[in-house]
Amino acid sequence: ANIVIADLNDERGQQLKSELGHKAIYVKTDVSSSEASRALGQAAVDKFGAVHILVNSAGIGTIARIIGKKGPMDVNIFKKTIDVNLIGTFNCMSNLAWEMSKNETVENGERGVIINVASIAGFEGQIGQIAYAASKAGIIGMTITAARDLSSHGIRVCTIAPGTFLTPMIGLLSEEVRESLGKQVPFPPRLGKVSEFAALVQHIVENAYLNGETIRLDGAIRMGIR
Repeated sequence: ANIVIADLNDERGQQLKSELGHKAIYVKTDVSSSEASRALGQAAVDKFGAVHILVNSAGIGTIARIIGKKGPMDVNIFKKTIDVNLIGTFNCMSNLAWEMSKNETVENGERGVIINVASIAGFEGQIGQIAYAASKAGIIGMTITAARDLSSHGIRVCTIAPGTFLTPMIGLLSEEVRESLGKQVPFPPRLGKVSEFAALVQHIVENAYLNGETIRLDGAIRMGIR
């Protein structure tokens, strides 16, 4: 498959492009900007001719309680999280769906697949996750409506809500904390693997009847208050 990498981190983006070889390009993209998301879609079409799959995974994590020792939470923290996680998801979804709508249909009438990435925090956010949980709940809330909006164009939309995966954000935690998080998972009692996330992405792409669904990929964890 041809791959377009969208990120703000030039070093990581270029490194991944080099690892993937000639079938990949890197486009520096601020997903909170509709114009940048539109340019991303155009860059993909210019290079590869069409867009068929979008995995919408850009996001930031913020920790702040509604009120703290010094007063109310800074609303700008909330706005920034919503801008990147929720509005960024919408921007990429709408602009790349537009490019997908121009595709020729395949055998079942499909033109494209959009996979948004939420989080189990969208269902049960932890203390200090008010902004993050709201942003991810918004992504979950968009799923069925987006699938219905885009159904006439032959575009499917699903959302994955990952649990505790070994992501860059989790990687910043100490080994002790990571082990503790893994042990909270009923089965298997460990952090999720990137390969397991990728396998679900592939299944969604290949299963033409899977649409409008949010899938928890979390080993059955339901986190209590922490």
